[in-house]
This record gives sequence, structure tokens and C-alpha cells, in this order.
Amino acid sequence: MIATLATTAPVAPLAVIYRDARLIAVAKPPGMLVHRTALARGETRFVMQTLRDQIGQHVYPVHRLDRPTGGVLLFALDSDAAAALSLAFTEQQMTKRYLAVVRGWGPETVSVDAPLREEDGTRPKAEMPAQAALTHFRRLATVEIPVAVDRYPHSRYSLMEARPETGRRHQIRRHLAHCGHPIINDAKHGKGLHNRYFRDHLDCPHLLLAAVFLQFRHPFEGRTLTLEAAPDNHFSALLTRFGWQAHLTQNGARWEDGASAAEAAEPIDIPL
Repeated sequence: MIATLATTAPVAPLAVIYRDARLIAVAKPPGMLVHRTALARGETRFVMQTLRDQIGQHVYPVHRLDRPTGGVLLFALDSDAAAALSLAFTEQQMTKRYLAVVRGWGPETVSVDAPLREEDGTRPKAEMPAQAALTHFRRLATVEIPVAVDRYPHSRYSLMEARPETGRRHQIRRHLAHCGHPIINDAKHGKGLHNRYFRDHLDCPHLLLAAVFLQFRHPFEGRTLTLEAAPDNHFSALLTRFGWQAHLTQNGARWEDGASAAEAAEPIDIPL
């Protein structure tokens, strides 16, 4: 009997949006944990470890994205940069923009100022202190499809822009549910009929929330840096299918002041 060695599929590299000597930004795939946690049972791939192995050096997390959310994720490459960037997040000096597909026709504009209690599972949520949370929403597009997903003969959905000023756990999901427009494939706050329709008929297997924009003043360059990430293939295909392709973003980085407002952020192509 001849023994054969099991083969393992190669790990796809993370898409690097920007890199310099002090920081690096990647496009996080939806469904991937940022780092090892108590929720990581059975998981073998994490953004931090994958990126560390990919570039051959330690990386420092300075913020987080929930596991099902894809998009711009920023890391520091040394402890001083980590401290500076973490402080910028804490002091709300980062401008963040997300895209979300929600049930119903969302409000044209609304700011949700609703405190949230931590949901960490270690204590009853009612015992956790309420923390201030503010998110600004804007409706970008709507669609009505001739399918009776629920009890109506047609079904309505919206593409919403979210700009959170605070960074509470599941803030955007919870604030949109608070408005009565849960994100598609939000198992906790959404409705199963709509989630299953998007998974089974529209090839959307994950939460339709993407962090597409992050802007901040580079702590060492003294200029404003904008980072953008493209939604993953499932999300992007849905936007095109619904005629919302004008709102698609692409992976890229640029300086917003200096020689030119559209100046490409360099060095973006340092070899890995």
C-alpha cells in the first residue's frame, strides 16, 4: 500500500491597500477573524497571523472589524505607530464610511444617537453600562424586485451609507435594526426569509456590510491619507445586479492634501 500525503490549498494573500515604514492597510475578507479569540474554535486563518507571515514582520492591530464585515483594516508596524493610531481612533479622529444593504427603503438621512450595551457574553447585557454611540446614515439607492420574499408581492431594499462616530461592537448593525432596516444576512437582527433569499438566489452568503473608506491624518507624514477598499466579489456583483455599480469602490490610497488632492499615496507598492 502506498501512502499519499494530504495536500493543503495555498493560502491566498491579503490585498495590501497601502504600506509604508510605519503602517500597513489591507482589505479584510468577510468571514475572517482579525486575531485569535475565544470565538476562534476550529479557525486556522486570521488576518494578523496571515499578514505577519505575508510581509515577514510583526504587525500591531489598532482597530477591529467584526468577523463578517470586510473592508479597510489598518495595522501599525511598530509600537510608536500603534500608540499614535490607537489614540486617533480613541479620540474619534478617523473618518469611517461603510456600505450596507438593508431591508426596506431606509430613511434619506438620519443620525442615530442610541447608547449601546456591550454584548461580550460574559455578563447579562442588562448589567453592562450603556455607552454613547452615534452613527450617521444616508440612503444611496433603492430597488424593488418583483418577488414575494415575505408577505408582499414585491420586495424593497436599500443601499445605505454609514458613518459611525463611535466604535461600539456591532454598532452599525444595531443602529440600522433600531431604525427598522436590518442589514441583509444579519442573523440576529434581520429576518430569515430575506436572508435566505439573498443567500440562495442572489449568491450573497455573508453579512452585506463593508468598510469601504478610512481617512485620517498620517501621524508621521503630517498629511491626510485616504484608504479605500472594494467590497468582496459577492457584494460587488449584487451592487451591479441592482444597478448600484456607481457606488462601488476600489482598493487604493491617496493623499488628500499636499501637491494634489488626487495624489496617489506612495509607497503603495513596496514588494512583500
